[in-house]
Amino acid sequence: MKRFLLMALIAAGCATKVAVTKVYQPTPIRLPDKYNSPDGMALGRDGCIYVAMNNAGEGFKFEYPAKIVRITPKDKIEEVCDLPKHPQTGVASPLGICFAADGNLYVSDNQMFATTQRGLSRLLRVNMADGKAKSVEVVATGLNVANGITSRGDAIYVCDSTLDEESPMSSGVYRIPLSELNAANPVRLTGKGDPHLIFTLKTKNPDHKVGANGIAFDLHGHLYVCNFGDVEIWKLTLDTGGRVMASDLFVKGGGLESVDGLQCDAQGNLWVADFLGNAIACISTRTGQVNIIAKNAVSDGAYGELDGPSECIRRGNKVYVSNIDITYGPNKADNVHTISVIDLNK
Repeated sequence: MKRFLLMALIAAGCATKVAVTKVYQPTPIRLPDKYNSPDGMALGRDGCIYVAMNNAGEGFKFEYPAKIVRITPKDKIEEVCDLPKHPQTGVASPLGICFAADGNLYVSDNQMFATTQRGLSRLLRVNMADGKAKSVEVVATGLNVANGITSRGDAIYVCDSTLDEESPMSSGVYRIPLSELNAANPVRLTGKGDPHLIFTLKTKNPDHKVGANGIAFDLHGHLYVCNFGDVEIWKLTLDTGGRVMASDLFVKGGGLESVDGLQCDAQGNLWVADFLGNAIACISTRTGQVNIIAKNAVSDGAYGELDGPSECIRRGNKVYVSNIDITYGPNKADNVHTISVIDLNK
């Protein structure tokens, strides 16, 4: 497997430095039908990994309500809360999640899994107290494809994977101060020209018109944004007010076929899910080198294999992978629902 993967990467003519030091074999956490299409992940202060269960399922039928669950330190699944249905579509469709400085959990609700109508996606806030969800509120509206989300200081940063229907397609990142997020008067985001929009990028790939996706801060405060369709990761330097002072192309290709969910670990490494390539990679923020950690052919994930991975997060020496397993690109949704676990000690 390792030799095959390395030769494939050489043949791809990668622009970014890429290495295959070791390819790990993940093991599965099997999920019941009521927990399917897992996506966004966030590490809580309690040591649990919180996971957005999108529950789109086969054919985007949303047969079960969307939920937030958590993976305990002993790898048990606990339910945290349901998410409120959109009044027009009748579903919630969570992707990215993150904790903010106020201790609450913020959720990107991507309504374009449920409708073709633009502007219906939302930002939700799960109000947490003593490790429990007390309530869930809508605090921002107007997004098209609400996707990756992160926080730093007093603000939330959320990706909208499409801002227009042009070619190349625009997408971007909104920065919203926590002080503006009021359930009684949700922030209305309006796309290009909105003062909250701090960064835009273009996606040229006509086959995969998905732009800004994964997003994460490194340990030094640089912000990284994934351009899914063009397989790019951009590195942004922000000033103290959250304005973009510089933007640089950090990774291009690197043996990956897409860049989906993004996280930064306690050692300062970036972890990215490659949905189209069915792979997980670790990226050095110092050198930009891409290390393929796990990769396999299309499968149902029953034995721990990757199955349309969309997010990954490191806890200790294990990397947990959400296999969203939706029908898109080479992947076909199936009735096996898993989170893959990569043990870096093995």
